[in-house]
Amino acid sequence: MAQAQPRTRRWLGLGLLLAVAVLGSGLVIFRGDLIRYALDPKTPFQTYRPPAAPVYARREAWALMPTTPGAPTAADPVADVFFVSPTTFEGGKDWNDLIGNARSDRIFRRVMAPNYAGPFVRVGRIFAPRYRQAGLYSLLTLSEDARDARKFAYGDIRQAFGYWRDHHGAPRPFLIVGVEQGGTLAARLLAEEVAPDAALRARLAGAYLIETVVAAANPPLAPCARPGQPGCLAAWISVAQGEIGRDRLLLDRALVWDAEGELQNLKGPALCFNPILGATTGEPAPARLHQGAANATGLEWGARPAFLARQVAARCQGGVLRVTVPRSALLKPSGSWTEQRMSPGFNLFYADLESDAQARVAALTRR
Repeated sequence: MAQAQPRTRRWLGLGLLLAVAVLGSGLVIFRGDLIRYALDPKTPFQTYRPPAAPVYARREAWALMPTTPGAPTAADPVADVFFVSPTTFEGGKDWNDLIGNARSDRIFRRVMAPNYAGPFVRVGRIFAPRYRQAGLYSLLTLSEDARDARKFAYGDIRQAFGYWRDHHGAPRPFLIVGVEQGGTLAARLLAEEVAPDAALRARLAGAYLIETVVAAANPPLAPCARPGQPGCLAAWISVAQGEIGRDRLLLDRALVWDAEGELQNLKGPALCFNPILGATTGEPAPARLHQGAANATGLEWGARPAFLARQVAARCQGGVLRVTVPRSALLKPSGSWTEQRMSPGFNLFYADLESDAQARVAALTRR
């Protein structure tokens, strides 16, 4: 009897360890599905009551704005930059974020602003509106509710752009920059507000839609064919070499605007701009031409990060920018499951974009 009890305890212990191992494996395998379920608002958008609208006449409706937006100083850059942020709202019970969400604002200030608006600080005065952005879940599903949440977010961006245009923008050159979800919204802005307006088109130095799928057929602006070409569109979505099948997944799940302003699945090829070469081209860009990546996460706004040059080579193939894996550990994805599905906390083409935008503004002002 005395020997049977230790043997029984050992078997119970082994059984418990096996159960824990099986449960742990299940959590790892289904972790993404569990998080997606938690982020799903589970409310039809038609019955959803969105948060209160921002008032763009008030400074608090802008995440970034010059100190004297209506009176540029001699020390300011010659251009303005209308910046549409990528997703910083995870989601949950709401389809769209409320203005002033502390967690969303913190991610914007710490990660998105320094890495994605930062390359344009020396190019133009930054105007970045807060908007009722669709949550991360809306980027993980193709449901009609998710599409409605993203279309709803566009209404804020259109209002913010109109306020900037009417009160602060004229007659300065300007750029439009959008990233990920913000890039999709900026694409519609270009089609509805900029392309039909000859006066705005004449002042547009360029549009950068970063990590954004844009259909190659009938883009809102002519694609950038060469460095220093003003008034054109630079749009791309990138994959790392070795990510087998990710290019197909990104394109199959991509939503683009149709002529009626509806989000539809991409049909046909996508635009692909190569930031290293400054052109929409299939030519390869060797690493020796790469001007510099940067990990600016956590830097004080406006601080210039250290550049990591010659880190990647890149080439457009099949509508995506295929990028070699960077050598530096600072340029690796990190953070939680949700953070890794937002735009990364580094910019592989920080210095390239800064130089490219400066050249387009200079060409426009000379012209």
